[in-house]
Amino acid sequence: MDINKKLISLLKNAADEIRRSVIGKDEIIIKILMTACAGGHILLEDIPGVGKTTMAVAFSKALSLRYNRMQFTSDVMPADVTGFYIPNRSTGEFEFKAGAVFCNLFLADEINRTSSKTQSALLEAMEERSVTVDSVTRQLPDPFIVLATQNPCGSAGTQNLPESQLDRFMIRLTMGYPKTSDEAAILKAKSSKTELPEVNPVMTADDLRELRITADRIFVSDEIFDYIARLSAATRNDPRLELGVSPRGSLSVTAMAKASAMFNGRGYVIPSDVSYVYTDVCAHRVIPARVRGKLPDEGETRRILENICGSVSAPKL
Repeated sequence: MDINKKLISLLKNAADEIRRSVIGKDEIIIKILMTACAGGHILLEDIPGVGKTTMAVAFSKALSLRYNRMQFTSDVMPADVTGFYIPNRSTGEFEFKAGAVFCNLFLADEINRTSSKTQSALLEAMEERSVTVDSVTRQLPDPFIVLATQNPCGSAGTQNLPESQLDRFMIRLTMGYPKTSDEAAILKAKSSKTELPEVNPVMTADDLRELRITADRIFVSDEIFDYIARLSAATRNDPRLELGVSPRGSLSVTAMAKASAMFNGRGYVIPSDVSYVYTDVCAHRVIPARVRGKLPDEGETRRILENICGSVSAPKL
């Protein structure tokens, strides 16, 4: 299929705008934009202070998305997320007050610091793009994206997200510490009391919807489908993993591979599109086996997946 070059140009302009505010994280920026085009949700996990929230806000501004930001703490209730009914004194009836989730981009800051009950309020919103309160289901705006940040598990005040919720995030990314030169540039901007450049809107929600339609139409051959299925099967049969990639994970790999092909101006998926996104899409969906009673760290989990990706033969197209 032919790719609309104007749309791809808008997408790359959005990446350039975000780079103005977020220094030295080009690959993370591209993968977040790809996930938005694939119709998925993003989880940013890292220690405090490396720019997770700055990235989220810059993303919303570049794409002109109506966003709400919620700081998840132990006292946040499910109704704060989904909404609730309040009495209207003038009419004597109850009316619905929409929660923070009714927006195009929901910034869930430090999502793993709140209770499991509040976390579960997002499950329906993330999967069905709707919210049910008192047996009444309401559709969320289109597009709807959850961009959540979390501190590493084990940090003070955090608790693990359940597997059912982790599986609803299409991709999990780690910002990491900046390079020395990038950190020096950030320090220079702050010490001179000048903020980093403001992010200008370069896309609209309509543009994003059109990009999603384009990405969905990217051609995937039977050989690529078989390749993705064999990768998922390998995770389920590997003794180093207690839990392999779910079918939802395989669908997410396919959707992200399509977005990768579109971002590179191709109307079809090639094996390198799959390998480019595979680890980031799957690392939070698997559970490593315990070694001497201890779970391997995140780096070891990623190395296992990279090893699986390297050992499964890619099709020659």
